[in-house]
Amino acid sequence: MSHTPQSPARHLRRLLELLAAGAPAEELGTVAAEARRNGATAEDLAEVEQATEAALRVHSTLRQHRRREAELTALFDTAGDLAALRDLDAVLRSIVRRARMLLGTDTAYLTLPDEEAGDTFMRVTDGSVSELFQNLRLQLGEGLGGLVAQTARPYATPDYRTDDRFLHTGSIDAGVLDEGLVAILGVPLLLGSGSGGQVIGALFAADRTPRTFAPDEVALLCSLADHAAIAIDTAKAMADARIALAELAEANAVIGEHSAAIQRAEESHDRLTDLVLRGGDVADVADAVAGLLKGDVAVHDGSGRPLTAVGAHGGAASGDAGGAPEDAGGAPGGGEDGAGAAEAADLVAAAKSSRAAARAVFRDGRWVCAMLAGQELLGCLVLYGRPDLDGPDQRLFERSSVVTSLLLLLRRSVAETENRVRGDLITDLLTAPDRDPAGLVARGRRLGFDLDRPHILLAARAGGEARDRLADAAVQYLFGGGGVSAEHEGAVVLLLPRGGAGPGEAARLAAGQLGQLVGSPVTVAGAGPAAGPRAIADAHTEGVRCLRALRVLGRAGQGASVAELGFLGVLLGDHHDVDGFVTTALGPLLEYDAQRGTQLVRTLRAYFDCGGSLTRAKEDLHVHVNTVVQRLDRVQALLGPDWNTPEQALELQLALRLHLLSGA
Repeated sequence: MSHTPQSPARHLRRLLELLAAGAPAEELGTVAAEARRNGATAEDLAEVEQATEAALRVHSTLRQHRRREAELTALFDTAGDLAALRDLDAVLRSIVRRARMLLGTDTAYLTLPDEEAGDTFMRVTDGSVSELFQNLRLQLGEGLGGLVAQTARPYATPDYRTDDRFLHTGSIDAGVLDEGLVAILGVPLLLGSGSGGQVIGALFAADRTPRTFAPDEVALLCSLADHAAIAIDTAKAMADARIALAELAEANAVIGEHSAAIQRAEESHDRLTDLVLRGGDVADVADAVAGLLKGDVAVHDGSGRPLTAVGAHGGAASGDAGGAPEDAGGAPGGGEDGAGAAEAADLVAAAKSSRAAARAVFRDGRWVCAMLAGQELLGCLVLYGRPDLDGPDQRLFERSSVVTSLLLLLRRSVAETENRVRGDLITDLLTAPDRDPAGLVARGRRLGFDLDRPHILLAARAGGEARDRLADAAVQYLFGGGGVSAEHEGAVVLLLPRGGAGPGEAARLAAGQLGQLVGSPVTVAGAGPAAGPRAIADAHTEGVRCLRALRVLGRAGQGASVAELGFLGVLLGDHHDVDGFVTTALGPLLEYDAQRGTQLVRTLRAYFDCGGSLTRAKEDLHVHVNTVVQRLDRVQALLGPDWNTPEQALELQLALRLHLLSGA
């Protein structure tokens, strides 16, 4: 089939239409083929082919212009991001994303140096899927990136894995392989120009297929890298400026705080001086310090016992004028549970640390400052609620401890003088209680000591050199507690207002704390409560006998009362409390028999009467031997596993005999 030749103008118009429509180069090439099919003459065909070549050149030029326009737009947007820099990471992510988009690569990434580690690390990645690659680190000179950082020049490779220009390492090659990268282009991030430029990182674009990067692509990535370098440098400058401003603000705040501290120190000096001149007490100082330092304040003595407290802390501290509270047996600090004893031990340890350091120390969320008389530890001042105590306030706290030490010394001197006068009264009372009992009571009242009130009497002894220190230790132990002490017949006698605890517990507390004060075991016997000269003298006699019994029993360094010595207490005591002894020894069995109608007491008596023979006991009781065994198991459950030890068995047999003789 023949075709009518068409005018070349038609084909030229077609080329122009395709160019205007932005058609791809392949469609431009079809115009000449169409002219050939339509039977164009050789002359017309040559003209169409020349026009097609011109159109392709125009198409290439337009494409380059569009690409350049896109690059310029990207650079302009990047510059805008830098002008409004708020987040360095966001700007760097934008640069890396644009590099990947403009170069049409599978991935792009940016590395920065780690000055501490001496290598470079991945700061930002885009298009990466490998965690191994994202955590890759490069030493200077290693791989393509290390070479870019070392030489400050761009490098490109169409196939990194086969390119021997770079120093390949196992870790780098493994990361590149895991990411699947083949073609890589890397350019340096430079600050400054010429040979004096400083490399602060590198920007990369990479493909997972072989590719040759054109010079204009290298130039584009270099431009983006320059923007990234500016962003990093700008961010650093802004960070430095923020730090400088913060330091300036901090310095201004320090100046203000120092001025306020000086004013506060002047105020505190005036208040504490006024307290001393007005005859203020320890509680007054604690209240003033709490107000000045805006915290809770407590004062403790040398053994960690509370003397006074202001605020929510300070344990069982009283609110009186520095005195310790009356409690078990009238002894300061008596009745402490395990937690209270541990707290006191912690405070003593902290106070000793403060004495060694010659300053306040921070322990367990509180400030502790030792109160000293020479090297003697009088106690400690404790501040709660101020973990941020600064220099001026810390010095104020330490000066407050000095003032408190002076007040404690003054009070102790007064107390020692009063105790000597009262001690003479106690000596007269123990020597001749019946000579003038009314006169003794009257003397006591004049001295602020009511002998008609019930009192616990303690008799204490220590061995060796500690014997000479025991009298002074007794004064310290009673300090602020309302008791009185005196030396009498080789022992130290302490008379305490009756509290919630009995004489045995009061004796144990005193033994422990007096032992700490003298640094050696102290044996203490308790008696009472007793009221009136004669009863107090009798309690002293009983206490001395108990003290002697403790020594004979090998219980030196312990505290106890006659009632706690079992049958020995019955023999030694003045009142011979037989019923009390029987109840103490057999009480659980008697109660069990009464409630359940059993015969545990009778079974136990038969067991002892038969010399511990189960066979003879079952015959005496007319029961099966298994019944005897079961009853004795119940006895053990009620009395404890050591009920059949020689000492315990002796007390049980004595109690059984007394119970039988009483006709119960």
